[in-house]
Amino acid sequence: MAKKVVLVTGASRGIGKAIAVKFAKKGYNVIINCAHREQELMQTKKEIESYQVTCAAFLGDMGDMAVCEQLFSMIRKQFGSLDVLVNNAGIDYIGLLQDMSPEDWDRILRTNLTSVFNCCKLAIPLMLPAGHGKIVNISSVWGCVGASCEVAYSATKGGINAFTKALAKELAPSNIQVNAVACGAIDTEMNQWLEEDELIQLVEEIPAGRLGRAEEVADFVYHLGYKGSYLTGQVIGLDGGWI
Repeated sequence: MAKKVVLVTGASRGIGKAIAVKFAKKGYNVIINCAHREQELMQTKKEIESYQVTCAAFLGDMGDMAVCEQLFSMIRKQFGSLDVLVNNAGIDYIGLLQDMSPEDWDRILRTNLTSVFNCCKLAIPLMLPAGHGKIVNISSVWGCVGASCEVAYSATKGGINAFTKALAKELAPSNIQVNAVACGAIDTEMNQWLEEDELIQLVEEIPAGRLGRAEEVADFVYHLGYKGSYLTGQVIGLDGGWI
């Protein structure tokens, strides 16, 4: 039986890397992508290949449709199919909205939201002939409730949440499920800018009493990508009871 195929964007480190490694451990062939961190991406590729699966690494901005088309052309040639798409690529911007430049706004919108449109648009034609598929979008609790000084980030994640619910309805008759994981505070590089006292304060706000781990997100995403054909259109919080 042919191995299943998963694409994980933003997979050079953090949550994306953990997800890609999890699927590799479960015997999936894996395509990984990131925009800039080539060295880290190749390191992730090496780690994935240690699980005796095929791994293709692609460097490029998924917010750029022309670049995204190159990636999907490679997927068609090398794998011929795609079972699971995990849209994880994302960047943050912390600061007052009034200080944000239009260029920063465009960049975060393109990286976090347009990338999801691009990848879904190109993945669907690969999934339709197979009669099944899973799309998992990595969102954030800030997409559900908003965060001060992270207005643009919150807007992109809120967009992902609405996109998820709408696309799920569109694709449900084709047996393609679309869900999102609204992550809380996860222990990755994205949160390493916090001072120690800020971190302690944050952890005190979380009922579970700790940050989440990237591996916990990966376990949950794998479950969504592997099972549950009746579960679709959901934005599921993974936040230790925080929000």
